[in-house]
Amino acid sequence: MAHRARRWRKATNATAFVAAAGLTALSLGAAPGASAAATPRIDLRVLVVDNGDSPVQAITAQLRSTGIPYTTIDLNDANRPTVTAAFLADTVGGAPRARFQGVVLPNEAPFGAGSAEQTALEAYERTYGIPQVDAYTWAHPEVGLEYATYNGSLDGQQASVTTAGRSGVFGYLDGGLTFEDNSPTIGESYGYLAAPRAGFTSYVDAPVPGGTGTGSLVGEYAHDGRRELVVTFAYNQYQQQFRLLARGIVEWLTQGIHLGQARNYFAVHVDDVFAPDARWDAERNCTPGDIDCVGGGEEGTPIRMTAADAAYAAQWQQEHGFTMDMVYNAGAGEEWKTENGGTDPMADRLLADKAGYRWINHTYTHPFLGCVQNTSTVPWSCAKNAAGATQYMSRADISAQIRDNNDWAAAKGLPIDRTELVTGEHSGLKTLPQQPNDNPNLAGALSDNGVKWIASDNSREPDQRAVGKALTVPRYPMNVYYNTGTEAEMADEYNWIYTSAADGGSGVCESNAASTCLAEPLDPATGYDEYIVPQEARTDLGHAIGNDPRPHYAHQSNLAEDRLLYPVMEKVLGDYKALFADNAPLENLRQSAIGTELQRRAAWQAAVAANKVTAYRIGTTVTVTAPSGTQIPVTAPEGTKKQNLIGSAVFGTPYAGARSAWATPAALQSALTLKLPS
Repeated sequence: MAHRARRWRKATNATAFVAAAGLTALSLGAAPGASAAATPRIDLRVLVVDNGDSPVQAITAQLRSTGIPYTTIDLNDANRPTVTAAFLADTVGGAPRARFQGVVLPNEAPFGAGSAEQTALEAYERTYGIPQVDAYTWAHPEVGLEYATYNGSLDGQQASVTTAGRSGVFGYLDGGLTFEDNSPTIGESYGYLAAPRAGFTSYVDAPVPGGTGTGSLVGEYAHDGRRELVVTFAYNQYQQQFRLLARGIVEWLTQGIHLGQARNYFAVHVDDVFAPDARWDAERNCTPGDIDCVGGGEEGTPIRMTAADAAYAAQWQQEHGFTMDMVYNAGAGEEWKTENGGTDPMADRLLADKAGYRWINHTYTHPFLGCVQNTSTVPWSCAKNAAGATQYMSRADISAQIRDNNDWAAAKGLPIDRTELVTGEHSGLKTLPQQPNDNPNLAGALSDNGVKWIASDNSREPDQRAVGKALTVPRYPMNVYYNTGTEAEMADEYNWIYTSAADGGSGVCESNAASTCLAEPLDPATGYDEYIVPQEARTDLGHAIGNDPRPHYAHQSNLAEDRLLYPVMEKVLGDYKALFADNAPLENLRQSAIGTELQRRAAWQAAVAANKVTAYRIGTTVTVTAPSGTQIPVTAPEGTKKQNLIGSAVFGTPYAGARSAWATPAALQSALTLKLPS
């Protein structure tokens, strides 16, 4: 039985500030011309002034991912709006309103120092106490820094969060970070290191290369009744150094109260549990038994966990405080048992430890649930009937595969959630190029069995979508291959995929724009540990710290023999622990919770895009209105309370020094109302 998972793999009128729960909270002053007693309304929306450079776009991506509404002014658009006092502020019901709670700029003065637009923006920031992020600028006195003592490459540079940073918005970090250095020939990071002047507080420092002392990379410059967060290194949204600092930048920008929430997530699905997986053949450079293995040939010994592997999995979970999702094929396991003497010590061991795992239905025997496959040619094609129509697996057969697996789980006492499903190879869903549409019988079979969340392959379909009444949950394929049980097999297949034809590889990497060829083939003895594990762990950690809840998936074969999956997971968990404080733990969600999170995010983004959300702060009261039934994501300081019709309750759950939640208005209330700590 073959199981495949394909993956191809880049002052005057100054506002006073007081500390509130480790975050900066405004004591808002009056607007010009308004009564001194009038407390301004501050809308929970960010203004982004975009010049097209990657630092602004990186911060914009963080705002979007978090769920924070923002308005963009494109400096490259000749028809853009002009920044004036009227654009930035007005009145509502006779009271002054600041239309933006924070401003993101490409540098300290993108409109030109002394220009009308820059002057209007600076006056607005003074009047309403609005913070400004300078996404990337050079070190000089106008941003509160001495001239740079170093400017140049920061590749591989160690940086530290200062005491001020740890006690403030960067308190979710353990104190240190390293700038990426992924290529020996390509410069990846550039920046300026400089000493602070009066009024500047550094939050992130780095040693001066070839010199003495440290210089600031991120810090706050308070001057002239205004506050700027000054960043003196270039970055893009995918680089780890930005991903680590992005949360703090946004919390500083919004003063700790904003719509949206961001957390760090990591989940690993182990497919094909109880089933055997086919083995890679280094001579044929394919997997005999796989329908795409040209020339066929005799299948090698399949890869399947042993009882010792199962015992190790349970022990590993306890030692690392991490729960894996076991995606199981009960029928394939029963077939194995019948063919091997009627006993299955591995299954017995997994079942004895069943309460320690999450379990997900992977269908009973792992068939292809899409079109009927014509395997007479490579690649395969969808079989047609006499009328030329595509033939598909029937609704009854799909439903039986789901039902029989559920029934087996019930008989064995497996703690499953019947709303979750992972089909073999994500089949039944559209599979390009052969099957451009879902099996028309799939949605009905899902409904028959109460399935609400069906896994999809993120490399093919990164967005959640509906399949009948169910929704997809995109999963990241891991570069730990289903058909490899040993490090040598893994390195050999990796070499075939990622090595040029001239070096003995398939050459696929030369024609795939999304891939990069290895400079030279990996050593089969060391390539897995020294190259593949760090590469895969870095990719997975990037997802985890990018507010991305999508799960990753590997296969039971990767828990067998050389147990290839564990080094990757251990490095992800170890690197994460070294980077983040205990107040920002990895969220390890099951598939249904991940699907719900993605569903809520999509609904929220749609409501924001349609301008159906109103949110503002007046003093210490936050008010949010949205369409009825909308789940509203909010992040607020510790001590925030949700106002009910009668009384109040502590808002949200703690994460990274703040509190956040998906919330709705209290019963009989038309708006969500929060009371911030005074």
